[in-house]
Amino acid sequence: MNEIVETLRNIEQNYKIFQQQQFTFTRALDHTREEAHDLIRPVATIVQVQCYKDHHCVSATDRRILNMFISICNDLRNLCQKLETLHPGDHVTNGLLERCKLLLNDSNDLSAIRATYPHGVVNYLSYEEARYHYGGVVSLLPIVIDHLKEWVTYTKRNLMHEVSHGGAISKEAPTSQKARSVHFATHTSICNKATVQLQEKDFQKFLLENERPKQKAPWRPPGKH
Repeated sequence: MNEIVETLRNIEQNYKIFQQQQFTFTRALDHTREEAHDLIRPVATIVQVQCYKDHHCVSATDRRILNMFISICNDLRNLCQKLETLHPGDHVTNGLLERCKLLLNDSNDLSAIRATYPHGVVNYLSYEEARYHYGGVVSLLPIVIDHLKEWVTYTKRNLMHEVSHGGAISKEAPTSQKARSVHFATHTSICNKATVQLQEKDFQKFLLENERPKQKAPWRPPGKH
């Protein structure tokens, strides 16, 4: 779990650096879309960004920022695969992972998703950019990161609950063992006491029998008998 938390923290730090350059990202999309003569449709998929980077970039700055976006998407996808392999999960965690995997699918249509408060990525766009071109693509990373943070929080809470529940069971066993020991000791003590009482009773009986006065033989006159 610590490795997963650390990996997610590193991805989040990279995303914060990327977020600070959102204007550079949207300008790179503007330039590459113009080069591709593709100014009508919105930027709706990850593979579309990949295509712009690979075939329509004329600037190193544009290539760098588009590559940064794709790299973060790949890191998130790899983390999802690791979580799916390492942890069996339940309906909550599995649902979060399925949602992330769908969003990170190369050909998934992102045009309808929007990151809401506390994320302000859509607010930094113009009305036209937010509505028609980039609202979905800039919302992808913060939404997926939020889902994965929720996965970690939920899983850690459940693990702590299982550990505390297991501790309670382990504490109960010695107590019942102790109770059985006390019961056995008490039973033994009662038996021993009864044995002593019987021994004392037999001894008293023995004393009474031996302390009885012996009958004297009848008196006879001296002489020969």
